[in-house]
Amino acid sequence: MALSHRMQVIEISQPGGPEVLVPAERAVPVPRAGEIVIRVAWAGVNRPDALQRAGNYAPPPGASDLPGLEVSGHVAAVGPGVTRWREGDAVCALTPGGGYAEYVATPAAHALPVPQGLALRQAACLPETFFTVWTNVFERGGLQAGERFLVHGGSSGIGTTAIQLAAVRGARVFATAGSAEKCDACMTLGAERAINYRDEDFVAVLKEQGGADLILDMVGGDYLPRNVSALADDGRLVQIAFLQGPKVMLNFAPVMVRRLTITGSTLRPQSDAAKARIAGALEAEVWPLLAAGRVAPVMDQSFALQDAAKAHARMESSAHIGKIALQVEAE
Repeated sequence: MALSHRMQVIEISQPGGPEVLVPAERAVPVPRAGEIVIRVAWAGVNRPDALQRAGNYAPPPGASDLPGLEVSGHVAAVGPGVTRWREGDAVCALTPGGGYAEYVATPAAHALPVPQGLALRQAACLPETFFTVWTNVFERGGLQAGERFLVHGGSSGIGTTAIQLAAVRGARVFATAGSAEKCDACMTLGAERAINYRDEDFVAVLKEQGGADLILDMVGGDYLPRNVSALADDGRLVQIAFLQGPKVMLNFAPVMVRRLTITGSTLRPQSDAAKARIAGALEAEVWPLLAAGRVAPVMDQSFALQDAAKAHARMESSAHIGKIALQVEAE
């Protein structure tokens, strides 16, 4: 397939609000050894994109400065040493950046086939979210069937994914959300109890149940000591973001006495090899669940690529339930 020389992209004109996302034109990337170039059909929108836009999440060395960490589309070119993929293959992929564009280069090992039965719009919203949930809930967090699992932000892309995967793997799922509608959505997805944090104290609810064995948190701030209180003895807290800030005063005596574990991770800085390993685990453990319809990405609104600013405004309003996507290629 002969690639175009130029492509439409969304650039960050300067650090700031959604309005700094502006259409531009750039050269189409050329795949290096071990890479593929994807003709992007859809791109997922994620909180790290907004952090990067605001100047708070720099791309790793060598990565594109364009936002966009997950896409779906078709392989347009393959680099030296790539054997799995061929031009025209339908894929979804985790990218190091650059997803808000008509073409993006990414390591071939970070791409996965579009699960059977899913549209490209849905597939674009799998990689960043499912990579994050799988590694933090099941690998780092060690969630087991029968355990009590609390996920904050249950109606977010991460939350809706975590609820479904935890429930289908036999955990007892609890979720926090900020409205009755969002709580209903969490219950529909498999949570046995959804806690409206505007009306209820999640610490009290979890203590009534014996405490959470695992908590997945993206809020931070004053949630950290409250999460510690909500954990059962030997419980684990996995921190993946800080919507309320990363710094807090914390009494570590209960952590020691109750043998608690506090850990966390971010996905983007991890090595290519680590991400390839996660991709392999997802294809073996989760892709069959997607193909069988036992889990599915929860979709919110879609926007045209040139309306990326509107997509970010939607995400930062916190009115969304599930994933927001950008349509790059006309269907």
